[in-house]
Amino acid sequence: MKTVALDVTSTGWITTFQDLGRCGTEQRGVPTGGAADQHSAAVANLLAGNPRGAALIENLGGELALVPDTDVLLAVTGAPSRVTVAGSTADSWAPLVVPAGHEVRVRGDMSRGLRTYVAVNGTLSTERLLGSAAPDPRMGFGQRVAPGARVLLETAFRGFGRRPFEAALFRLPVPVPRFDDGPWVVDVVATHGARSLPGIREVIEESVYVVTPRSDHVGLRLDGPVLHPDTDTEIVSHGVPVGALQIPHADELIVLGRYRSLTAGYPIVGVASRASLSLLGQAGPGREVRFRWIDRETSLRRLARCETEVRALARAVAGAFGALGFTAALALPAAN
Repeated sequence: MKTVALDVTSTGWITTFQDLGRCGTEQRGVPTGGAADQHSAAVANLLAGNPRGAALIENLGGELALVPDTDVLLAVTGAPSRVTVAGSTADSWAPLVVPAGHEVRVRGDMSRGLRTYVAVNGTLSTERLLGSAAPDPRMGFGQRVAPGARVLLETAFRGFGRRPFEAALFRLPVPVPRFDDGPWVVDVVATHGARSLPGIREVIEESVYVVTPRSDHVGLRLDGPVLHPDTDTEIVSHGVPVGALQIPHADELIVLGRYRSLTAGYPIVGVASRASLSLLGQAGPGREVRFRWIDRETSLRRLARCETEVRALARAVAGAFGALGFTAALALPAAN
């Protein structure tokens, strides 16, 4: 193992250390948190030869630029972005070797997605809260990465055993999501709360909602038609999952995120499928969203298909790296 320094020469609006979140903390009242786009974060780590839950860097808006003091292996995923190394165009959603002293720069296309992820082979040196590098601003754990910072990591990467100017290193089965220009379609499973608002399913399915600037890490706030209960009966506070579609007193729809409060007293009319949550994590202000009702069995099948694709990538990366003389300790933990 060796210690590598990454000098941060530029950051976006919000750049943080991140991972897939905290396990087993919600029964203690602490939200799981973690990357808003779990799929992109997991794939970035796998492409960099890390376990999918390793710490990495999440960048929201603007340009992120890093300069390593030693050759490093990294991967950039997330929203469509322009990636360059020393000014030359490089690939996203692929393993990328950045030579010592060369700047890697990532500029995401904010019109098509909100967040990009950079995973570097090895273990990033960062603080943890309850076992996770994921920030939690409400608990005073910001995890911000600022311009001028020096990020350290321990890595076993020492380059690949191959001659320069050979053909591309990898052709991997990378499950790259689609970031369409039109309204994004999000699958939703109905809950018992929908029964208390007759007609709400039809209203939601037939409408287009727009993400507002009031959205944050707690949830997406959407402008669009909603229905409210026709009585003043107070709803008993109850537990709410990530992705819950909540209708507060205001005329808006909220999709609760990974940093939501764990209980709520507003109507919950549905829950976004787990396979759709990563797409919602990329939805920025102005993004149009449509909802499509599916049953629980369909939701589980689609989640299983996504998981199968990620596991296939992990096996392919391990095989490709091994063939090039670099053994990456890829673990296959269950997704959060």
